[in-house]
Amino acid sequence: MDCLIIDDNQISRLTLIQLIALDPSLNLIAECASAKEGLNKILTTSVDLLLLDIEMPGMNGIELAKSLGQKQPMIIFTTSKRDYAVDAFDLKVVDFITKPISPSRFLQSIEKAKEVFQQKNEKLNQQADDFLFIRDSITVRRINVNEILFLEAMGDYVKIQVKDKFYQIHSSLRSVEDKLPKHIFLRVHRSFIINVSKIDTIEGGTLIINGNFVPVSDSFRASLNKRVQIL
Repeated sequence: MDCLIIDDNQISRLTLIQLIALDPSLNLIAECASAKEGLNKILTTSVDLLLLDIEMPGMNGIELAKSLGQKQPMIIFTTSKRDYAVDAFDLKVVDFITKPISPSRFLQSIEKAKEVFQQKNEKLNQQADDFLFIRDSITVRRINVNEILFLEAMGDYVKIQVKDKFYQIHSSLRSVEDKLPKHIFLRVHRSFIINVSKIDTIEGGTLIINGNFVPVSDSFRASLNKRVQIL
């Protein structure tokens, strides 16, 4: 995650720089000594996480957060006073840390930010993966991925089965798998990839999907059981 520090206190900024260095997944892009300087950076640079002080001369941290609108990145407020906690959380920030900040408290807050960051990325991926394009004979056709039941390798071709018909494309199953959204599809056999949400029943080593029988190989059985969360 790309991080930006905004704090008018130099010692506080140095402390946050040292804390950020504790987590290799964090990348400090800049440190700013005022809200105005920080606002310019946010508007011109991609920022995932903002470590933001509240009490600063001129524009304070809460005023800055309110001014960002749709440009607001994830925010962790860092302040010496608890009085601002209610106002801070009204802005739907990730966390509110009071100074002095211990390494354990900082890393705990970062874990919260990572969870939010992952949820945002998953949501974007789901939106981006609603459909895919295939070449069906001389026609390029758009298919909604949620309509796909399963895919089957057939020599140099891949059969894409939907509810009432199938498409056949010249490709390898591995190549197609790389283009499929991982939160929807799962390989269950060397020759089969399924849409997990379309499974009707599981009978031993076989799945039934809309009346079609799909084999499950032993090497993929554990990942299938984990994915479907059998009760």
